[in-house]
Amino acid sequence: MTIPKISSYAMPVGMPTNRVNWPIQAERAVLLIHDMQQYFLDFYDQQAAPIPTLLQHIRQLRSACDVAGVPVVYSAQPGEQSLSERGLLQEWWGPGLTAQPQAAGIVPALAPRAHDNVLTKWRYSAFVRTDLRRIMQEQGRDQLLICGVYAHIGCLMTSADAFMHDLQAFLVGDALGDFSAEQHQMGLEYVAQRCGVVCATDSVVTALQAGAGLPQTLPQLQAQVAALLEVPLQDLALDDNLLFEGLDSVRLMSLLERWRRAGAQCSFQDLAQEASLTAWWRLLSAASSAVNNQSQRH
Repeated sequence: MTIPKISSYAMPVGMPTNRVNWPIQAERAVLLIHDMQQYFLDFYDQQAAPIPTLLQHIRQLRSACDVAGVPVVYSAQPGEQSLSERGLLQEWWGPGLTAQPQAAGIVPALAPRAHDNVLTKWRYSAFVRTDLRRIMQEQGRDQLLICGVYAHIGCLMTSADAFMHDLQAFLVGDALGDFSAEQHQMGLEYVAQRCGVVCATDSVVTALQAGAGLPQTLPQLQAQVAALLEVPLQDLALDDNLLFEGLDSVRLMSLLERWRRAGAQCSFQDLAQEASLTAWWRLLSAASSAVNNQSQRH
């Protein structure tokens, strides 16, 4: 009746095909680190796959969110729960954490910081009887990046619940742990086909970096513009005329203002005159060099 001992399995590499292509936008996103408590990880050999990769990828996500200004929220079940608070979980999983309250803390490698939110979680979904929806509403955010354990239980249910609240869920497929490779994959397939987007850690990090000031590489520029135009990254070729891809003067001005705040000196006319990623990258490469040189002098 308790969680079974979990055998080692390889973290998935390829992600399933998504039905929708929502772009991740830093100003709309919240990162949820789901149930990364010592109790839940104790069912694994923590030196074996997938745990080292799981921890590494969640740390990468959290660092990228810090740089991009994305809030980080944790969910954690309480170490002490009465039978009425535990409800039907008692019949499915036994006493759970109440039998080992000393293991209720978030694993040390991902310990919450003072500015992070930690939600007391009572059911599979991180939205049930928590402040997650209110936190997102108050900050004007409607995208939830989900990582943690277990993929086919709480992470899947939270993704589905986000969909029910008209929030865009992004399940980070290689920043999750589960009971087995098969159940892990099942959780990814369900979300990709029914309620959200499944993506890999590196693509999430790239998207967040793209939203944080001047892009530092051509792929970051491509991701930033794709997010602005709300089109799939792969649909935006480097030499496409962006004016024909949906770029209007309002969006161009918003992008220009963001880059100017980061130190770029280019003008509206510069960007509109030759509106392709290749041309813009030539302009921004020069701007990035100027900003870096100025920083070094100071």
